[in-house]
Amino acid sequence: MLLFPCPNCGPRNETEFHYGGQAHVAYPEHPAELTDREWAEYLFYRQNTKGLFAERWVHSAGCRKWFNMLRDTVSYDITAVYRIGHEPPALRTSQPTTGLATSTTRQGTPEGVQL
Repeated sequence: MLLFPCPNCGPRNETEFHYGGQAHVAYPEHPAELTDREWAEYLFYRQNTKGLFAERWVHSAGCRKWFNMLRDTVSYDITAVYRIGHEPPALRTSQPTTGLATSTTRQGTPEGVQL
């Protein structure tokens, strides 16, 4: 189990959230002018990054608000949570961390994920 940090409600079980795809995908300015191929690329083509990835999530069983999350797709470490419309925070290795999301390893030992 993972605890996701909702920016409005605080840490909650991952089952309360639904994935909304890659974050920061801009809607085309003039969609009527797109070719079928360009429209298909907008709808279906996304990055498939191994490592740190910006995602959109909705807290569907809570506040029902959308937010962005920077998450490592390999380790599931949550690096940052920020509101829709905001840029991802600058990541520095010496940046102080706040918040905590927890998961359980196969052996059942809790492991902390710093935000």
